[in-house]
Amino acid sequence: MSKKDGGPAFPLKTSELPYRPAFDGMSLRDYFAGQALAGLLANPNTRETRTDTALAAYFIADALLKARTQGE
Repeated sequence: MSKKDGGPAFPLKTSELPYRPAFDGMSLRDYFAGQALAGLLANPNTRETRTDTALAAYFIADALLKARTQGE
């Protein structure tokens, strides 16, 4: 996928774990989508399909990433 993902959400430097290689973790886009998904699923009255809910979470994540770069 060619969309910018915001970089790693919880990177670990090699110096923080000298016995392991650096770990970038999930992308910031995936983290934002997971947080949005939790909010979307908290609505007990939702009638959306699972696919539509997942797509909505990534739509929100993309909007959050865009908002982060607008102030730069």
